[in-house]
Amino acid sequence: MTYSKALARSGQLLALTPVALAQFVLTVLPTGLALIAPGIAVRHLTNRWRALFGSWLGREIPVPYRPEPAPPQPDEEGLYRHESQLYRSPRMPAYLARVDWFAKDPALERDLRWMLFFPFVVLLVIPLGLPVAPRAVRAVAAWSERRLRPVAETSPAGRKCSDRALLAWARCGLLAISAVVQVALFAVTLVCFALGFGLGLIFLIPIGLTHFRWLANLRRSYAAWAGVTIERPYTARRFPELRADGMYRVDRTLYKTEGMADFNARWQWVWHDVASWRDLLWLVADAVVVGVVAGVPVVAGIYGVWGLALPWMWTQFFGADWSRWYGAVAGNRTAGLAVGVALAVAAVAVADRALRIASRWTAVLLRPTAKEQLRRRVERLTQTRADAVDAQAAEVRRIERDLHDGAQARLISVGLTLSTIERLMDTDPDAARRLVAQARETSQTALTELRDLVRGIHPPVLSERGLPDAVRALALDTAAEVTVTGRLAGRLAAPVESAAYFAVSELLANAVRHGRAEHVSIDIRHREGALRVTVTDDGEGGADPSRGTGLRGIQRRLGTFDGTLALNSPPGGPTVASLELPCALSSPKTSTS
Repeated sequence: MTYSKALARSGQLLALTPVALAQFVLTVLPTGLALIAPGIAVRHLTNRWRALFGSWLGREIPVPYRPEPAPPQPDEEGLYRHESQLYRSPRMPAYLARVDWFAKDPALERDLRWMLFFPFVVLLVIPLGLPVAPRAVRAVAAWSERRLRPVAETSPAGRKCSDRALLAWARCGLLAISAVVQVALFAVTLVCFALGFGLGLIFLIPIGLTHFRWLANLRRSYAAWAGVTIERPYTARRFPELRADGMYRVDRTLYKTEGMADFNARWQWVWHDVASWRDLLWLVADAVVVGVVAGVPVVAGIYGVWGLALPWMWTQFFGADWSRWYGAVAGNRTAGLAVGVALAVAAVAVADRALRIASRWTAVLLRPTAKEQLRRRVERLTQTRADAVDAQAAEVRRIERDLHDGAQARLISVGLTLSTIERLMDTDPDAARRLVAQARETSQTALTELRDLVRGIHPPVLSERGLPDAVRALALDTAAEVTVTGRLAGRLAAPVESAAYFAVSELLANAVRHGRAEHVSIDIRHREGALRVTVTDDGEGGADPSRGTGLRGIQRRLGTFDGTLALNSPPGGPTVASLELPCALSSPKTSTS
């Protein structure tokens, strides 16, 4: 690269700095409002910069974004599902799936970090590196490449602590924007209540309690940034019941039209749901608390950089005019630079702690109440009990079918053969001996089928050796290379062992049959009163419980014991399935080391 070409490219980089900041704003603000169209447009522009930096470096920078989600498919009732909510039309589930696809893509975080810090890198490196402009330009391009390429190609050492701090600061900025939006939404709620209670426009009252739920749900998902999980606390929506006389019933009230009945059902659902009023309290209180907790680091960082540090650079390197009140402390530009850098460093340093405080505060008002959690637990146990009864009935039918079509038929054949042998014993001894040999083979086949049937109900190695050794025996019969680690200090209850064993068996079969995995690792541990089994394979990924019966069967089997299945299977792999079953260990029995 010649020096003149490097100077031209330096000008391109300086011109790109306001564009990168505009991209950051056009991505963060609409995404905070669940609007992703501007962010998708920004992605196309970011891909242009990838191509530009790749041409400067002489190598291609791959595009790291995940593929778009598939259109939602209806279930048996014709409803469309997104997470725990059902919809009559596919439009809203498809939109929410696209929002999750865009907002939860790890590449978005890397893009945002590049957009936010690119201007600072350029303004720091390019002016100071003018004597060696080719190297300065190449350094900026290489830094951009590391930020914009797929995460799989990054250093195995992982993300640095400074990156996490800067990301936490950017997330605090998103929370501060959310607090501003909450103030505006609370004003809308006040208008709805004033018109609803004051002028009798009662249809506005449910709107006043629900129009901001999208933001509350978004903030629940943001709490995961600090490791806080917040479930949606809303009760199931009420729908009118059609009676035989053509009337629609909602509780103890009858309506002639479905529209009026549906409106009153929705009214009662919203009005009597405690979560609606907790959301309203959150809308007011959170705007103040989070506005202060998250807003102070954001304002301090912006003022320290843009108000104090950068003015020093403009006046020092470009000879720009300056005033004693801007870019200086007590009229001293050097003191302004020191204070600005200190403010920026302090803002980034406390951002992670502020993010955790804001997330825990959000959980106080937005998580389900103890009563709601108990109700959900009762519903789940009722459903898992019904699933267990259905599974037991299906297992009994399978055993009856296998006995009827297999061992029972062969034993009947043995009985008929013995009757024939009795008749031929005196008249044709040779034929009788041949039939004896045939009966012996048939009885051995029946015995083998009975053993296989018993092994399918409860493997003997599981009863004799326990779960870890039973899984190791299962691994020997698997086509892929399977590594089993971990051990248990005692024995689990037999039903829990059986549920975990068959769940692992199904996951192994899926990894080999559908994922085409060549290596599978299984880790078995018992910690904090729960059995935890992690199955990781190097297959093709893309496993989804909504598209197959095997994974749903595992969820139902584990749900019987209040267990859970957590699945992470991005397209291309790897697939990580984590089983968790609450249980206790009994005294240890025979087990291999």
